[in-house]
Parts: sequence; structure tokens; C-alpha cells
Amino acid sequence: MNRGIWSAIGAYTLWGLFPVYFKWLAQVPALELIGHRIVWSCLMLCGVIVISRQSKTFRAQALKLKVIRAYVLAALLISINWLVYVWAVTNGFIVESSLGYFINPLISVLMGVVILHERLRSWQWVSMAMTALGVGYLTFIHGSLPWIALVLAFTFAFYGLIKRSSPLGALHGLTLETGILLLPALAYLFFLDANGQGAFLHSGRLVDTLLIGCGLVTAIPLLLFASAARRIPLVLLGVLQYIGPTLQFMIAILIYQEPFSVDKLIGFAIIWAALFIFAIEGFLARRAQAVPPAEIM
Repeated sequence: MNRGIWSAIGAYTLWGLFPVYFKWLAQVPALELIGHRIVWSCLMLCGVIVISRQSKTFRAQALKLKVIRAYVLAALLISINWLVYVWAVTNGFIVESSLGYFINPLISVLMGVVILHERLRSWQWVSMAMTALGVGYLTFIHGSLPWIALVLAFTFAFYGLIKRSSPLGALHGLTLETGILLLPALAYLFFLDANGQGAFLHSGRLVDTLLIGCGLVTAIPLLLFASAARRIPLVLLGVLQYIGPTLQFMIAILIYQEPFSVDKLIGFAIIWAALFIFAIEGFLARRAQAVPPAEIM
């Protein structure tokens, strides 16, 4: 296995283990936790840029009003995504959060159809219909939309759509996004501390270390993913991305023993079948495109 594949596996495995990390911080309110994640991630990412001697390039490319304006919406979307995800994990909804990342690729494709006017192939429409059926079934069984999954899927799909046309790479882009959010996050954390409600430096060394570590757990998988994206085909990345939600799902069921009824299993099974069809169809379509016309006949 080449380095790119190992990097991708490492990135998606770390993302899949996020529930364990954030469960350790369950006593910290989700909004405060996101504030710390923004602050420490920004500092960590800036450190990576300095150590890798990219400071001059980052300043030249990112610190322009036009670029900053383009990243404000991306920063807002990723902060909402992080907040909902952390709240879901710390409140016992890891199964539903994993569903959000299972359906995210299909939502991204749907965005391409609605916003970019891309065209779907027949089996891709089948996958979309099955996903809608699965979500509809879960809604009917439980009496409400799986809002956590849908918010996570749609915010990350919109975020990915914005990033497709953004001028910066993954490292510089996330550094700028966390930089945009840095002052509001710091203001909120100082407000909490001034009112005696802050967890940092008041909840023990383990909590302090884990809060600071939010920077590492954000930066490391990002850097691994960026390395993988340069070395392996996107179709392979697309297959490997299901490592993350699969691990989250298994952690929810096996470690935290979240309830998973037969009714919920049926809904998930419909969506998993849709993803299987989507992945196989995409693989076959790309393979056919790679074959010269003379060989197809």
C-alpha cells in the first residue's frame, strides 16, 4: 500500500474516533467546546504553516479582503457542523451523527444537480431515491426528521460546494476559516471565564489537556487527508471516506450502547444499500470512461 492510501486510512480513522475524544469532554458545554476547538485549531494550524515555511505564501494568498469574504460563509458552515456534531456526540446521538456522514456524499451530488445543474446517471437517481426512502422511513417510524443527520450532511455538503471554487488549499483554507472565527470564539470564552462558568483551568488537568488537544485532533487528520488527496485517485478517497462514519456507528453501538432498534436498522439498511449502489455505479462509470472507445466496442 502506498503512502497516500495509508494517509487516507489514518485521516478517516481519526475522524471515526472523534466520538471517543469528545465523550471525554462531555462535561464541557458544546458551544464552549467549539470555542476551544476554534482557538486551539487556529493556533495549531498557524504553527504548522510557520514550521513548514508557508507563512509568506499564506499571507499573500489568504489575507486579501476578497478571499476573506469568500471564506466567511465556509467558516459559518463548518462552525455549525462542529457544534451540532459535538452536541450530538456528548448527548448520546452518535448513531444519528454517523448517518449524516453516510448520506453526505449523496447530498453533495444532489447539490451539484440543483445548484450546478449537473446531470445524474440512471443508477445515481436510484441511489438518491433510496436515500430519500430511508430518511422518510426513519422519519415515519420515529415521528420526526433525523435532524442531526440532515444538518450535518447539508452543512458539510454546502461547505464542500463552497470549497470547490475556493482559491486556497485545505490547510490554508481551514486556517483562514478558524482565523475568521477566532475573535468571536475568544470573546465568548473570556465572557464565560469572567462569569465563573468557563471549564478551562477550572476543571482539572485532564480537561485542560483535552481542550488544548482539540487543535491537534483537528489539524492531524486534515494534514493526512491533504497528503492523501495529492497521491491517490478521488474514487479511492470516495470509498475510504466511509471508514469514518462506520467507525462512529460501531463505537456508538458497541462501546456506548446507544439504542438501535430493528426499525432503525431497516432505515439504515436502505441507505447503506443506496450507498453501495452509488459506489459501484461510480466505479464502473469511471472505469468505462478510462477505456478507449475502440476497446468498448
